[in-house]
Parts: sequence; C-alpha cells; structure tokens
Amino acid sequence: MALLSALDREHTVAPAGYSRWLIPPAALSVHLCIGQVYATSVYKNSLVQHFDTSQTAIGVIFSIAIVMLGLSAAVGGTWVEANGPRKAMFVSASFWASGFLVGALGIATTQLWLLYLGYGVLGGIGLGIGYISPVSTLIKWFPDRPGLATGLAIMGFGGGALIAGPLSRQLMSLYDSDYDPSVATSVADGSALTALFLTLGIGYFVIMMFGVVNIRVPAPDWRPEGWDPASVREKPLVTTAQVSAANAIRTRAFWLLWIVLFGNVTAGIGILEQASPMIQDFFRVDGTSSVAVSAAAGFVGVLSLFNMAGRFVWSSTSDLIGRKPIYMLYLGGGMVLYTLLALVGPAATALFVLLAGLILSFYGGGFATIPAYLRDLFGTYQVGAIHGRLLTAWSAAGVAGPLIVNGFLDAQGKPGTLTADAYQPALFTMVGLLAIGFVANLLVRPVPAKYHEATPKEEVTTA
Repeated sequence: MALLSALDREHTVAPAGYSRWLIPPAALSVHLCIGQVYATSVYKNSLVQHFDTSQTAIGVIFSIAIVMLGLSAAVGGTWVEANGPRKAMFVSASFWASGFLVGALGIATTQLWLLYLGYGVLGGIGLGIGYISPVSTLIKWFPDRPGLATGLAIMGFGGGALIAGPLSRQLMSLYDSDYDPSVATSVADGSALTALFLTLGIGYFVIMMFGVVNIRVPAPDWRPEGWDPASVREKPLVTTAQVSAANAIRTRAFWLLWIVLFGNVTAGIGILEQASPMIQDFFRVDGTSSVAVSAAAGFVGVLSLFNMAGRFVWSSTSDLIGRKPIYMLYLGGGMVLYTLLALVGPAATALFVLLAGLILSFYGGGFATIPAYLRDLFGTYQVGAIHGRLLTAWSAAGVAGPLIVNGFLDAQGKPGTLTADAYQPALFTMVGLLAIGFVANLLVRPVPAKYHEATPKEEVTTA
C-alpha cells in the first residue's frame, strides 16, 4: 500500500530547488516508448505470414490502437488531471506493457483476437493515457516557454519509431537466425515474434518507470526565477483565467481548434501513410520507377526526422511569435507546399523530398503546439483533460487521411502502375482541408468570461 500511495499527487510535489529540467526527460521516457506504435510496419509481414491472414486483418491492429488512443485520452483526461502525472504514467506503462504481453500470448497461441485485445485495446489505452499524462505538468513547470516544453516531450513520440524500428529488426534477427533485417521480404517466425513482444513489453515498462520515478508537480507558489506572471496579460489570446474541461467543449474556440487539428493531421497522414510507394510513383516513367525500394525506405526515415524535428523547432518558435501565427504557417504554408508538390514535385527527387519533409515538419509541429495553444485559451486547470478531448480529432484524421488518399488512388489504377498525375486529386483535396483549417484558426477568439471558473483552480491541480 505504501508503494501505491507513492503514486498519489500529494507525494509528487517537488521540493524546493528541484530542477524543472528533469521533467522533460521524464516525459520523454514515456513518449519514446509509446511512439513505437509508428513502427508496427516492421513486423507486419511477419504477422501476416504467421497468422496466414491478410494485410488488412493485421493493419486493423494499428487502427484499433489509434482509435483507443483518442478515446482513452478523451475519457481519461479528467482522471489524469485529478490523480496527477505519476499515477497516470504508471497506469500508462501498465497498460502499454500488458498490451505487448497479451499480444505475445496471442502470437504464441495463434489467436489473432488476443493481438487485437492486447496491442490494440490495452496498448491503445496505454497510448492515450501516456500521451496526455505529462502535458499539463510540463506547462505548469514552463509557463514562460510552454511550446518548448511540450515540444521536447512530444518530439519523443515522433522519434520513438526511429528507435523501435531498427531495434525490432535486430531483436527478430537475434531470435530467428533465418530472419535477415536487411532484406525487405524476409519474415520472422512465430517464436521470434513472441519473444519480440515479450522483450518490448518488459523493456518499455522498465524505461517508463524512469518517468514515473522522476516526474514531479511544482508547489502551488512556485514560479520560474525572473518570470513575472503579469507578462502573460501582455500577449494576445493568452488568458490568466481557468476553464474546466466540461466548459471548454462548450466553447467555439475548442471546436475551431478541433477543426484546425483535424485538417493539419489529415493532410500530414495523407503523406505519411503513402510515403514509400508515393515517391516511387512520382518518378515512374513507362512503368519503371527511378527510385529503388531501398531508397523509398530511406525516404520514410527522412520524413520521420522532419516529423520529429518539427515537433521541437516549430513548437519552440510558437513561444516567440504566438500560437495563432504559427498555425497560420502550418496551414497556409501547407497549402502552398501541397500545391507545389502536385505541380512541380516530379521535377526532381531532391525537390520532392524537401517539399514532403516540410509538410511533415508542419504535421509534427501541429501536434506539439496544440497543448500550448490550449493553455493560452483555457488556462492550466484541466488542460490535460481538454487536450485529451481534442485528440479525438487525431482519431478522426487517422481514418479520414488514408481513406481520402487511397480512395483517389484506387480510382486511378493499380499499385505499382501509378504516376504523379494520379496523386493530384488527393493532394488538391488536402489543400482544401488545410484551407478550412486556416479559416478556423483565423476565427479563434479569447474564451468568453462566462466559461471561466469562479475561483482560481490552478492550485488544486498542483497541490
């Protein structure tokens, strides 16, 4: 019981002199682990062969996990705020690790439904709780630079796949001597997949415990040295009031930001989900692409780097120029980039890579900046819960983006025969979505006073 009580919020208040720079690494340890969800394609073919099923049947696992991420973040956001980051991170680690362990049982017994339940449902809950658990804490520790703080942590989610991908390949080659990680068509056997899931489940739980142990909330009267809270009043759209999660979803500002996030994420996923075949199709002449399969795989890695860097660079920049202007860049700049990609993307491989990379940097930046935007509009009280509700836009975009792109491409021809022209309808549709988001961002206004809490609530969540 004493061990469990150590997870309570009252036992996580930082002592005097505690360095706030220990908080981002604690948050990063969680986000690097759950970012593994973007590396599921590494063992997808192995799962298809092991279960003797279709690509679609295995792809459903990822979809379930992303949907559960959005739902658990939305439903559990208020609980996360009430119980504090340490307990939330522990619950996240438990669900995330359990998802791998139950998934391993499903692989070992060839029961696909256990993989759906484990990695999809249980792992998805761990994803959602883990994604939002450090957000409000980071913002309270960095009221002077909330964009930088959330960018540091959420950057880890984008970079998790860069670590998990190579790691998973090496582990599968260790557990199955016939598996060759350098050969795209090589697949690992069932015992290797089972061992992989067991290893990842245990390993990720241990790493996430680093975050659990080191996370702290600031004392109610704590302020960064030299920072004047009065300076907040000088910035447009930044409130000193507090808005509850229940009231936030009743405001126009919340739903405008929902549209903004949905548009930005849908457009980004449109590139990310189709990246490898897309670069080959753009440079296909007379049925033959000048881009090799290995180069296409390298392109996916480059996009991951842009995605990760954008989460930190653009989010930090928002502290200097403001959240509304940075989203004007994401959405307005994205419209220009998508148009250029459609019209001049096939002119040169380097130009194509640069345009797609910038688009993905805006995609990542949009994720990392949204918590700070919410803090500006709604205050720090229950900002994590509000963030959780807003992430339903991510779940919706995760379905809409691939459907839009794949729907257009299916109408244009068969995979492996498409050219750059086949992508133009989808790319111009993304321009339209970004335009809608751009207008929504322009319409964002301060939250009316009638939605503010009657008394200051920030101290309740930091005590």
